[in-house]
Amino acid sequence: MTLTPRRHLTVACILTAFCLGSTPAPALARTGVVVGSKAFPESWVLAEALARVLRSEGVPRVEHRNNLGGTEIVYQALRAGDVDAYPEYTGTIAQVILHRSVSTSLSGMRRVLSREGIGVSDPLGFNDSYALAVTKNVRERYRLESISDLARHPELKLGLTHEFLGRPDGWPGLVRHYGLSMPHVLGIQHELAYTALERGRIDVTDIYTTDAEIERLRLHVLRDDRGFFPRYDAVWLYRLDLGRREPRAVRAMHRLTGRIDEAAMIRANARVVLGHRSYGEAADSLLAETLPSGQERTPAATNTLWGGILRNTGRHLSLVLISLLLAVLAGIPLGVLAARSPWLGSAILSVTGLLQTIPSLALLAALIPLFGIGAVPALIALFLYSLLPIVRNTYVGLTTLPGPLAEAADAIGLSPRAQLLRVRLPMASPAIMAGIKTSAVINVGTATLAALIGAGGLGEPILSGIQLRQGSLILQGAVPAALLALLVQRAFDLVDRVAIPRGLRLPPSPR
Repeated sequence: MTLTPRRHLTVACILTAFCLGSTPAPALARTGVVVGSKAFPESWVLAEALARVLRSEGVPRVEHRNNLGGTEIVYQALRAGDVDAYPEYTGTIAQVILHRSVSTSLSGMRRVLSREGIGVSDPLGFNDSYALAVTKNVRERYRLESISDLARHPELKLGLTHEFLGRPDGWPGLVRHYGLSMPHVLGIQHELAYTALERGRIDVTDIYTTDAEIERLRLHVLRDDRGFFPRYDAVWLYRLDLGRREPRAVRAMHRLTGRIDEAAMIRANARVVLGHRSYGEAADSLLAETLPSGQERTPAATNTLWGGILRNTGRHLSLVLISLLLAVLAGIPLGVLAARSPWLGSAILSVTGLLQTIPSLALLAALIPLFGIGAVPALIALFLYSLLPIVRNTYVGLTTLPGPLAEAADAIGLSPRAQLLRVRLPMASPAIMAGIKTSAVINVGTATLAALIGAGGLGEPILSGIQLRQGSLILQGAVPAALLALLVQRAFDLVDRVAIPRGLRLPPSPR
């Protein structure tokens, strides 16, 4: 069946409605509460602890959306109303959110953030500051006691987290404050840095002072002898309209303020990172230590292994198929337009090629202020990344048709529309289908990044596995993603038998 322009529009509207229906409603329209967390274990534990206290207060439809990337992503989600509250740190608020080069008081933070409709709770009770750490061997070999001592050893290899490398209260400010000149600086995932440090691949890394690995690896934390790092007191950032919409949520946050000390937080982190317990179990243990006895805590529902894999796979597949279908509906017409005019073709191919060069994380972060978190920004990003193979292959398929064939179609009196639909597109169908197949396989891999903005999918266990250095968790996402890519490719091999005329099909490859 040939899709008319009206049918194109109808399908696109249905898909758009489906996508919008799968994302959270704006904050003022929701009756539940969404708690967010960044992509590291301590944030998961704190957010889950709050979610469980919210449930014990009787708040309906409490959801914890974890692994929402770094500060910029989760804060944008809070401002957009896709998240109602999340755990943050005063130093990060001052340096990253407010862009203040000097320490800002808690009252000052509240005053400034209230203009954006954001509230700041009292501190939870512990300070989780940045620091630099080395192993015992490195400390003794280079006689390192403080950060100032690093200036005497520029040959040291540093492995620093990507966020620390870009923050004003991270490496750039540290270099200026201490006059450091270190040529061997690598960007590395926080949890992987501990493995690299333990194996001697790097000499120095940045840490959080409540990390459980400090004690396990017997690391030496370099003294901040010139007082560079501010305090990073844990607090709740929340939407001020939450107090009007759900007062019990604000009461739940107050129940947890001033009750969690550094030792309790380190123990909770250790249960997840070292004890391989779920962050839900760690949150239960943290609440048992910090809340007065007898106060009820309602646990979250647990999911079976296969249930989680099936849920993530289904979500992943829906992201891939919806974005791919939208890309087909837009990409083939764009390829047809590109084939009709040299200058228009150059412009279309240049724009679609440029979209392909935008880093995935940068594009996802840029879409959050416009569309919030969830399925919509993920689908838009996947749609944009799917366009180039489809547009280019459609263009190549139409512009490389044999000249006599086009002349014969014109000689028998076919209209331009009939020539396109009955001759040119069928003849170009092998190239077009190859472009669609390429986009589909690429989308399966790219869609794993959608988990960073709360869209779910197979990226969730992969991100959690990387954070916890658990290969089994990584495999729960990586293996289904690989199988899904193979299945998608095989499915399109079957579609070729319908979409490509029999005489143009490639012969089956020998077994």
